[in-house]
Amino acid sequence: MKLIVGLGNPGSKYDKTRHNIGFDVIDYLAEELGVTNFRDKFNGDLGEATVDGEKVFLLKPMTFMNLSGDSIREVVKFYKLDPVEDLIVIYDDMDITLGKLKIKKKGRAGGHNGVKSIISHLGEEFIRIKCGIGKPKRTEEVINFVLDTFSKKDRTEEIEPLIETASKAAKSMITAKSIDRVIEKFNRK
Repeated sequence: MKLIVGLGNPGSKYDKTRHNIGFDVIDYLAEELGVTNFRDKFNGDLGEATVDGEKVFLLKPMTFMNLSGDSIREVVKFYKLDPVEDLIVIYDDMDITLGKLKIKKKGRAGGHNGVKSIISHLGEEFIRIKCGIGKPKRTEEVINFVLDTFSKKDRTEEIEPLIETASKAAKSMITAKSIDRVIEKFNRK
């Protein structure tokens, strides 16, 4: 069993913002896997699919970013998942170049409050697919930057391909014999 989580904030005012790229990847992945039955469960929107005999849960926590760990912990506990092996979290990262992707198996939060929340509940070891959203201008506040949408050009040229690549990476990990090989492959792109 795998749990793939996209981080974001609920509500239409946050749709397509930089901070909600995790939700965008989950939506894309759900379409790829034919998941249409999301339901309100564990303080989140939870969908379910089967991929090559492996049960997969897709989760968009509805707790707002800073409390994402609350929702994720509930799912992990209920299904008796091992965060180290079974949890994949997708989120935005300002320290990665716009449109690029980086996958890690563990680490610190790096200032990301959603990741801080997850770490506080489950520890630092879980797979992360970090999506590069670029950095704000020197005069722009971080909160305004992450809660703003991408320019049309950036959305089309950088973000849509990134969402597709992040989805492919997550999908590859579902039945991979070696997560390390998947990580190596996608980190090289």
